[in-house]
This record gives sequence, structure tokens and C-alpha cells, in this order.
Amino acid sequence: MISRRNLILIAASSIMLIPLAAAAANDIRTFSPADFDAARKAGKSILVEVHADWCPTCKAQAPIISELRKEPRFKELVVFRVDFDSQKEAVKQFGARSQSTLIAFKGNTEAGRSVGDTNKASIGALLAKTL
Repeated sequence: MISRRNLILIAASSIMLIPLAAAAANDIRTFSPADFDAARKAGKSILVEVHADWCPTCKAQAPIISELRKEPRFKELVVFRVDFDSQKEAVKQFGARSQSTLIAFKGNTEAGRSVGDTNKASIGALLAKTL
């Protein structure tokens, strides 16, 4: 029989794990060419977001992408964030002319891109192209 004390410890432990699981589901990786190439070679669904911390559109996109990633169909989506200000070589590599650029890949193939989009439905449609 489980004592009241053990039951409380089990419940408290479970509650503390919930934020960790949510954080793992919303993991956004800093772009690195090696990690990006590995994900592409593995045939992963990938979103590259060209982001700037000062950009209001990027700030509006972040919670939308986070919410969409909670959907079961996007559970395997890998998100790489390219810093528009400090990763100029990557910005150039992706042909991004501005921050708030979202680029979807299905394995090695670019499946679509958008710039400045803050509409949940159209961002969801872009992410669906990675599946």
C-alpha cells in the first residue's frame, strides 16, 4: 500500500516534469550547418526561422509556431533559429533578405517559405509542407 507521504511525493514529481516535457516539445535549436545537414540527411521535417530579438514580427511569430508545434502532426518538426544579426553567412546561405523569414524543408528539399507572416493558418500550412 502506498503511504500518503509517498503519494504526495509522486504527485509533486509528476507535476515538476510537465514543464520539462513542454520545453522539450518546443525546443528551438540555434542554427549550425552541421546540425542542419544532419537533420536534412535524416529526412527530418525542418523549419528554419530567420529571427531577430528586436523584430516585432518575429516576436509575434514565436507563440504561433510554439502553439502549432504542440499539434501531434508536428511533433517531429525540428526548428533551427538563425540569428539575423550575428549569423550573416547563414542568412546569405538561405537567401533571406529580412528577419521574420520562415523556410520549410522536407529532408533536403525546400518545401516553402514566407516572410513577415503572422497568420496562424498560413504558418500552419507552411509547416504542413514539411510532412
